[in-house]
Amino acid sequence: MNASGFTTRLVALTRKETRQMLRDRSNLIVGLLLPVVLILLFGYGLSLDVKHARIAVVQEDSSPTARQTVAGLQGSTYLSPVWISTMDEAERMIRAGETDAILRVPADFSRQLAAGNGRVQLLLNGVDSTTASAIDGYVAGALAVPAQQAADRAGNKPAGTASVAIVQRTWFNEPGESTWYFVPGLIVLVMTLIGAFLTSMLVAREWERGTLESLFVTPVRPLELVLSKLAPYIIVGAIDLAMCLLAAKFLFKVPMLGSLWVIIVASMLYLMVSLALGLYISAATKNQFAASQVALLASFMPAMMLSGFVFDLRNVPVVIQVISHLLPATHFMSLIKTLFMAGDIWPGIWKSCGVLLLYTVVLVAATRRKLRKSLE
Repeated sequence: MNASGFTTRLVALTRKETRQMLRDRSNLIVGLLLPVVLILLFGYGLSLDVKHARIAVVQEDSSPTARQTVAGLQGSTYLSPVWISTMDEAERMIRAGETDAILRVPADFSRQLAAGNGRVQLLLNGVDSTTASAIDGYVAGALAVPAQQAADRAGNKPAGTASVAIVQRTWFNEPGESTWYFVPGLIVLVMTLIGAFLTSMLVAREWERGTLESLFVTPVRPLELVLSKLAPYIIVGAIDLAMCLLAAKFLFKVPMLGSLWVIIVASMLYLMVSLALGLYISAATKNQFAASQVALLASFMPAMMLSGFVFDLRNVPVVIQVISHLLPATHFMSLIKTLFMAGDIWPGIWKSCGVLLLYTVVLVAATRRKLRKSLE
């Protein structure tokens, strides 16, 4: 292949594709505005944190000890306690969905606590099991310290019994914010959707309009056509990546413990995979509507459901685990979360980047082969 001719044709084709992309306002809107919508929607709207959970407190024991025990419920952003006079009223509220839980402090609580076995009753609304589990943990934490302090002051600890204090610390996400967990994964979704969806219609559009046939009589080679169609959208993807990183840093305050240049290189590598996948789908289907639907089903949906974005893949059946590890999004999801939250762990970086590079080469070669049949 003549290098000079290859460069000349590639530059000419890239200019053509860039002008065509700039004239297509719908593509620019999808490519530049949709990521902003996704960042704000997922960043602010998707969270596993439970805050201001409603809890009805039925305090049948009004002694100072009982009041001190439930005092920890107040002043917390996670719980919003409301004191109710009767259990019947509290039960009515939980049935009507007006409260998420009921905490009942029995009338003989102080006496039980003095005897070393003080108990309270916690009734949870199990319609939302995630919220119920979180409230259970919050209430247990709020009640444990005052109750233990009261028991120690009463001197009811059995002789010879040692108290054990657990000093807890969470690595990589000290505040326990689910936003820190979701926002890095949002980069994967944006790169997947923008990359695969936009390029999935490029070749199909030209097939439908008949403009691709005009290239058949030119010396343009399939590889040159593939690279020229990818080039303008690499710029669009780079802009989207910059918006995601800026939002993660300044809007959501997500720490970036890994090197910025590693995050950028890995993200651009995955963008190439998404762009190449979309272009291959476009070349294979030759129909814009079919290509867009296949792109969503083959890229965005698996990236959202099977990549570890929402839940741990170790909790799914083995068959689903195998399928998920065949997806490039799964490898990039693990890599980007590690880079953000844990830092530069090079064995994982080399492994994931190697897999992504392999996907890029295979998809570009497959697209080139698909177009070769039409051009030759």
